[in-house]
Amino acid sequence: MVALDIDGTLVDGEQRVPAGTVEALDLVRSAGHEVVLASGRSLAGLLPISTRLGLTHGWAVCSNGALTVRLDHSAPSGYDVVEARTFDPAPVIRRALDVMPSVRVAAEEVGWGWRTSGTFEPGELNGQQKTVLLADLMAEPATRVVLSAPGIRRYTDSLRACGVTVAPQGPDWLDVTAPGVNKAVALDAIRAHLSVPAGRTVAIGDGVNDLDMLAWAGRSVAMGQAPAIVRSAATETTGSIDQAGLLPVLASLVPAVDHTLSRLAAQIATAERTAPGPVMLRVWHGRGPDLARCEAWTLQDGRWARHAPIPSGVGVTMRAIETAALDAGMPYPRGEEGRRRAQWRSVTGDGPAGFELPLSGL
Repeated sequence: MVALDIDGTLVDGEQRVPAGTVEALDLVRSAGHEVVLASGRSLAGLLPISTRLGLTHGWAVCSNGALTVRLDHSAPSGYDVVEARTFDPAPVIRRALDVMPSVRVAAEEVGWGWRTSGTFEPGELNGQQKTVLLADLMAEPATRVVLSAPGIRRYTDSLRACGVTVAPQGPDWLDVTAPGVNKAVALDAIRAHLSVPAGRTVAIGDGVNDLDMLAWAGRSVAMGQAPAIVRSAATETTGSIDQAGLLPVLASLVPAVDHTLSRLAAQIATAERTAPGPVMLRVWHGRGPDLARCEAWTLQDGRWARHAPIPSGVGVTMRAIETAALDAGMPYPRGEEGRRRAQWRSVTGDGPAGFELPLSGL
């Protein structure tokens, strides 16, 4: 299980994704690793990035652990909320108003944006904004509350005394969540659900809000530009975001790939090399001739089990899968001489039509 921070790890300050990141993530997923986004961003801010990265299926942690979702592009909203860790924001908002009467307050509206006590500048908050009365902000449970005022960080301990988690994001900005909430708590619940051993976890981040996540992981990596306190908490440090420091870490999680292969062939080869047993490619059509899903399945304890997705297999044809498998050096059963087409077999499964193609001489 690979937990990835977003800002400063996957995207830079200009919201650019370093070249090669999507391809590297696809290979990591093809190797059977579960990639989980773990961000301080609200869900409204995470979704556009997950789409750009091709991570439209899988798990994600938002708002520093306050929200856990299952990404699913077939769902009406693109996600399903698995757990929302809420709290009563009234006591901490009242305390903030006592110490900083000019404080701006924002309460997260999951998947949409924020209800605010005043206007925040573009880019300060992810998603849309709606100005409401302070009384309305204090009336409902919240997953996350933002408190913004000049120098408010010096009141962190006073606000924590209200029984909430307070995470400074700069001298003028505090994120407030329920007691005991952080990325590590949310990630460990996902790890347990997926039955991933604690030692087979990797976390990569660059911020103070990543400290708990880095301590939680079996292997922790700090980005090169991270503050000293973050770098000292990690087991290793990679290059900065400007140096695409995430890429060598992702490359270390997969076998070496022949760079002359197409993305599809490289993913098939990676799946075959990392599977614990013989491999079968399974595909499902959508409404047209192109594939809606492509996965590698492996034989374990006498039963076939899903090993990994083949991301580049989505949107191509079965013939393209055959060609890529041959390019990757993966033989498959074919018909008699004179009819050398691949012998796909029908399978049951999700989707209108499913077929499987054995590899490795099965």
